[in-house]
Amino acid sequence: MDPTLKGLREWLLREHAGTVCADRLHVIADELAGLTARGVPGAVVELGCYRGAMALWIRSVLDSLGDRDREIHVYDSFQGMPAPGAEDSDHLAAGELRSSPDDVRATHAAWGRSAPVIHPGWFDETLPMELPDEIAFAYLDGDFYDSTLTGLTHCVTRLMPTGVLLVDDYADTAVNPRAWDGLPGVKRACDAYFGAPSPMTVVVGEGDLAFGRYEKPEFPG
Repeated sequence: MDPTLKGLREWLLREHAGTVCADRLHVIADELAGLTARGVPGAVVELGCYRGAMALWIRSVLDSLGDRDREIHVYDSFQGMPAPGAEDSDHLAAGELRSSPDDVRATHAAWGRSAPVIHPGWFDETLPMELPDEIAFAYLDGDFYDSTLTGLTHCVTRLMPTGVLLVDDYADTAVNPRAWDGLPGVKRACDAYFGAPSPMTVVVGEGDLAFGRYEKPEFPG
C-alpha cells in the first residue's frame, strides 16, 4: 500500500472509527482500483458523508491511482438524521450524526486533499437536480429506508456500464450471518427497488461488514 494511504488508513481508523472500518476501506479501495482499470467514466458520489472521512479516503485512493481529475460529489442534510420511518429500527434518532460542510472541508485540509463538491440538503431535494449525469461509483450510506430508496432511484439510472453502487448497512444475514443488522430499512429499500431476484450481491469482510453491491450491466437487457 502507498505509504501515505497507509498513514491515512491508520488515522481514519483511529479518529473516525464510528463511520469507517478496515473492511469498508479495503472494499472501497478495491472498487476504485477496478473502475479505474476498466476505464469507467463518470463521477464518484457519496450519499451521507457526515464529516467527510470516507470522501477523503476515496479522494486519496483515486489520487494514488493517478485518477486525480475524477470529480467526487457528496450529499448530506447537514441537519443530522431524519426521523426513522415504519421500515426502520430505532438505532438512530432524528438529529443524530449532525455535521457541517466545514467539517468535510477540514477533514480534507488535514491531509492536504482537495475537498469534494458538497451538496447540502435532504436527498429528495438535492439528488434530482444535482447528481452528475454520469456516475462511475456510488456509495450509499443513508441508514434509513426512505433515504436509501431515494438514493437508488436517482443513482442507478445514472450509473455507467460496469459502474458500481455500494450500499452500506445492507445486511443479508442468510448469506452472511456475521453482518451487522442494526438498520434493516436499508435492505428493505433495496428489495423494494430491485424486486426479486435481486441483482444485489453481498460483500463479505473480515468482520461484521454489511455491504450490498450492484454493478450496472455492460450490455443492458
